[in-house]
Amino acid sequence: MEDRRERGIRWLYDSKKRLLSFPKDVRIQIGYALSEAQMGRKAGFSKPMSGLGAGVFEIVADHDGDTYRSVYALKLGEDIYVLHAFQKKSTTGIKTPKPDLDLIRSRLGRLKQDLAQAKKDAKGMTK
Repeated sequence: MEDRRERGIRWLYDSKKRLLSFPKDVRIQIGYALSEAQMGRKAGFSKPMSGLGAGVFEIVADHDGDTYRSVYALKLGEDIYVLHAFQKKSTTGIKTPKPDLDLIRSRLGRLKQDLAQAKKDAKGMTK
């Protein structure tokens, strides 16, 4: 059963700025995939990102021989958190480049810490 409640999108760090630098067709594709996620669905070109835990997805958009990716997390709270957007530069293989993967891991870890602290602070305010 689909969750019909639309979730908010939170752009972390420079992810929105990077996305806005992508070609228009790529921005439209990524925007569509994120809007599907907001409605509890998954676009065909979104896939779980392995090695980062449940609820972390990667949107893959191809344009003029180039590949663009956006990574978002959706099982950490009420919102969808866009962690990173980048153009894949490697000409061989489909793996996410290590520097981008390290950045995503770092941002995901920081997000989890921030959300845990916010939850702890909120509990302290209700006492």
